[in-house]
Amino acid sequence: MFYVYILKSKKNGKLYKGLTNNLKRRTKDHNSGNSIFTKNNGPWRLIYYEAFVSKSDAKREESFLKSGKGKERIKYLLEDI
Repeated sequence: MFYVYILKSKKNGKLYKGLTNNLKRRTKDHNSGNSIFTKNNGPWRLIYYEAFVSKSDAKREESFLKSGKGKERIKYLLEDI
């Protein structure tokens, strides 16, 4: 399985969108400072994820979420959170 996920900074509210095949490990990596962007903006909380069977489908969704239309969809997805 591949996961597209969104993290939210507890420090400043920034969002980070990513893709991984190991959600638990990757979230831990972000909170350990092992990623350049997330290193200075953590701690992070996982607020959304979606699972995909194929990496290509997950990559397509990740790219979409990082686009202008994707940002609109993120607002919609996060209304309930």
